[in-house]
Amino acid sequence: MFKKFSTSTDIAGQTPVKTSVQRSLRTTVLSQWKIEPETLDVIWPKKEGLVHVKCREHLSIYTVHGEPIFFQHFDGPIYPTLRVLHKYPYILPMVRVDRGAIRFLLAGAHMMCPGLTSAGGYLPPPGEALAAETPVAIHAEGKEHAVGIGITKMGSEEMRKVNKGVGVETVTYLGDDLWAVQTI
Repeated sequence: MFKKFSTSTDIAGQTPVKTSVQRSLRTTVLSQWKIEPETLDVIWPKKEGLVHVKCREHLSIYTVHGEPIFFQHFDGPIYPTLRVLHKYPYILPMVRVDRGAIRFLLAGAHMMCPGLTSAGGYLPPPGEALAAETPVAIHAEGKEHAVGIGITKMGSEEMRKVNKGVGVETVTYLGDDLWAVQTI
């Protein structure tokens, strides 16, 4: 999604978000992420204005003081940026890929089921199983912080059972063009 993203050519416009829309975005974020309202207030203070940055391919980036804090594609789920996820690593459920998948992840590839189910990989236990189309933080074996954000293409139990194909579709990753953008 952000493989060839440039602030000079891909941004169509920036508009301040109305207060009513900010309230609905805030409730959506609180329902989609595992985050307390107080923590969200630290990330995005209620009194601060939110700016909607419209980009190519129906991509919306929301910024506070020019710093991207979350983004959305069409009307899909709202994803935090990796910088926000590094500060608050518990806001998205975690999956982990083994060492062999790290170089592919850092090149923007989707994560295959064998990389998630192998000895170095991690999927939540059956009691905390993930459903399909769930935003997740992608961690790498032996690394402390998330190296990507993605969306599951099948449930975690189905990934264990089938163990073939794409398990997590990568949305943004460490080193992509969104990571390079400090302020918009």
